[in-house]
Amino acid sequence: MKIFTRSAGAFSVFSAILLAAPPSRLGTGEISAQRYIDDVRFLASDSMKGRGTGTPELEKAAKYIAQQFHKAGLQPIDGKSYAQAFTVSTNSHLGSLNRLEYSIGSEKQSLRMGQDFTPFNFSGNGKVSGEIVFAGYGITAREYNYDDYANVNVRDKIVLVLRHEPQEFDAHSVFEGKAYSEHSQLFSKAANAKFHGARAILFVNDASTHSGSDDHLEKFGAEVSPASPGLPFLQVRVQVVEKWFAAAGKSMPGIIEQIDKDLHTQSFAFPSNLTVALQTDVRRDRKTVHNVMGYLPGTNAGTNAGTAAEYVVIGAHYDHLGLGQQFSLAPGMAGTVHPGADDNASGTAGVLTLARWFSTQPKQKRGILFMAYAGEELGLLGSSYYVNHPLLPLDRAVAMINMDMIGRIRNGKVFVGGAGTGSRLKELLETVMPKYQIQMDATELGGYGSSDHTSFTTKQVPVLFFFSGLHGDYHRPSDTWDKIDGESAVKLLHAVADVTSELQSNEERPKYVRVEPKNPHGSATSAASGSGGGGSGYGPDFGSIPDFAEPPTGVRFADVRAGSPAAKAGLKGGDILIEFDGKKIENLYDFTYALRAKHPGDEVEVVVLRDSKPTSAKVLLQVRK
Repeated sequence: MKIFTRSAGAFSVFSAILLAAPPSRLGTGEISAQRYIDDVRFLASDSMKGRGTGTPELEKAAKYIAQQFHKAGLQPIDGKSYAQAFTVSTNSHLGSLNRLEYSIGSEKQSLRMGQDFTPFNFSGNGKVSGEIVFAGYGITAREYNYDDYANVNVRDKIVLVLRHEPQEFDAHSVFEGKAYSEHSQLFSKAANAKFHGARAILFVNDASTHSGSDDHLEKFGAEVSPASPGLPFLQVRVQVVEKWFAAAGKSMPGIIEQIDKDLHTQSFAFPSNLTVALQTDVRRDRKTVHNVMGYLPGTNAGTNAGTAAEYVVIGAHYDHLGLGQQFSLAPGMAGTVHPGADDNASGTAGVLTLARWFSTQPKQKRGILFMAYAGEELGLLGSSYYVNHPLLPLDRAVAMINMDMIGRIRNGKVFVGGAGTGSRLKELLETVMPKYQIQMDATELGGYGSSDHTSFTTKQVPVLFFFSGLHGDYHRPSDTWDKIDGESAVKLLHAVADVTSELQSNEERPKYVRVEPKNPHGSATSAASGSGGGGSGYGPDFGSIPDFAEPPTGVRFADVRAGSPAAKAGLKGGDILIEFDGKKIENLYDFTYALRAKHPGDEVEVVVLRDSKPTSAKVLLQVRK
């Protein structure tokens, strides 16, 4: 049955599940390893094509989860549907108005899209013409005393930059050799060009340093992003650009060789008789996706789910990478199914297993809201949407339990994050986990990280995050169902069930405690941790936690860490950052790049929107902990 978004005169397949038959409790009273593996195997099958956000296969997974909730006897919160619909920007397609042409004196040449040039999937749209400036690799790395923009003015110009970075094959390079530093990222190059005033970016392969490699154009869609740099961004073939260098009396391979030789920039403005005219027409695709949730009321729930009092949340994200795209850690296999068995069919199967288990148990004081989130791999989009549009009052949620990658437990050891976010949580874990011979690493007490529990932490809900660790199959096509250790996962689920039962029944609910984060774990984008408050990332500490459901322009803070530079400057959760050190901030990538360029001890002036009004503050940056 085709899935429709609920609207007047139509209802979704999730509603149809509810109306088809009264719910029946089919649980056996056992937490079954085989049933758990069956769920993982279905969600991570080749036919699910990696459950990419916005794909039909993700909706197929959503329907399956809703069916299992119904069979377990869970209630839809609104009495009608197990789904919460929201829209996401998932990809782009090319419009009909993309063009690139250049003139050298009286000679005019129109280039062929797809053969001579191509826009990037995340390019901004615009119509630009003017002079060109070559800006080397497009890198400003003050920590290495290297700046391709040092001796050129690109304001209101079209800037041409090389792929990768200097001395990439030199083991002694300050740019980390073959590993590539963050400066090689396309969004770093885009943000840097924009901050220097460029109106458009042309990107060309540094083919002369890659012996035997073809000068290929990136396939449209191979490099995707939920955000646009805000200006046109196109790739041009080397053979076209070499004509421009020749017109300037220069050799492109010679320039690249010289930069690599001594790390002295070779940027220059092309002659004024060389001009470029371009237009980009990249159209963002918006898709409707669904969080799926079912409610098991407690004895305090009243007559229906809508009158629920206190409850526990058990959640996991059910999306993955689809066919990989640029998020794959096996880039040579992008375009093939990335099944996501551990990430995160394992956690989703855990939610289903516990839903079946608790549906057969006597009711406790508090209810349980079981949730499966879409859009986590694009930046915690589903959980972020839910906490900003909750269907049950968040102040009645006593705790949120998140399971992300629980299927590959090694040596009986499990990472548990967030134990410090609620009073008594750490003591509870220390009582329960040894009963199941599970070694617990609960050193990360804070509730911030790169998975869905972070969305609840920002709303001051105590959280626990269960995670079995990264492995060599993470974000690769080799993350398959047959590698899941069902017996170990079920042992953990017994422990999670005990923790949940105590949270349901104890008269005293955990009190939220704000804790400084350390090392985030999970599967969200690196840009998130880069501008966040702690753990991994580049640059000094600022102290904000980004809201991944970004506003049209700027970066909304989901929270600001107590005692952080941002907090000391008076910034608050809900503020929208629009300017950093005189630079316009349009998205999280802009913020990440601008912050990375600073040092601990620098004081920067920022502008935020608070209640739609601009507010300025001075933030003294500090060392990242």
